[in-house]
Amino acid sequence: MSIRVVIADDQELVRSGFAMILEAQPDIEVVAEASDGNAALAAVREHHPDVVLLDIRMPNLDGIEAARVVCATTDCRVLMLTTFDQDDYVYDALYGGASGFLLKDVRRDDLVHAVRVVAAGESLLAPTITRRLISDLTARRPRPSTSQGLECLTTRERETLKLLGRGLSNAEIAVAMVVSEHTVKTHVSNVLGKLGLRDRVQAVIAAYESGLISPGAA
Repeated sequence: MSIRVVIADDQELVRSGFAMILEAQPDIEVVAEASDGNAALAAVREHHPDVVLLDIRMPNLDGIEAARVVCATTDCRVLMLTTFDQDDYVYDALYGGASGFLLKDVRRDDLVHAVRVVAAGESLLAPTITRRLISDLTARRPRPSTSQGLECLTTRERETLKLLGRGLSNAEIAVAMVVSEHTVKTHVSNVLGKLGLRDRVQAVIAAYESGLISPGAA
């Protein structure tokens, strides 16, 4: 089954370029393009895509607000499109439920990989820049509380959250904790459920905001 994608960006060349790259993949189908946030929401509601790529700055309704609506009302996963000068917007998008972000000058292979990763239910945490942005932004901004304090987590779940905050994959966490990947998946699921978090990206943010990870930590 193909991964269904909607691309929303007010720059036609960006939309068409991304669409061309993704359509060339045998497992990805671009079902719609949109030039603003309202059109993006309409496309998501009509086509029920697996992933929507949202530019942060768009007319009528910006990508951040569109992302909040998509994440709150659908099962569609959101990848934000941004540039280096929009760091604060990146934080808002991730905290609003986006599964990650891509730079506008993303490489072809990285774009395809990101869509596949997010469509599979994971979050785009691997790039070092993602961790650096989250670390920097949570250090500078007021810390909103999570739905519950970390006291609801077991010792192993807190350790799992800390390793998530460092950007480790399930396989890497399993090695670090000397447990199976199945056990790690259980811990991750428990962490998300107890803290009321949508996905691994929000878990990383929670790790920084709670002080479990210090900004700049490796």
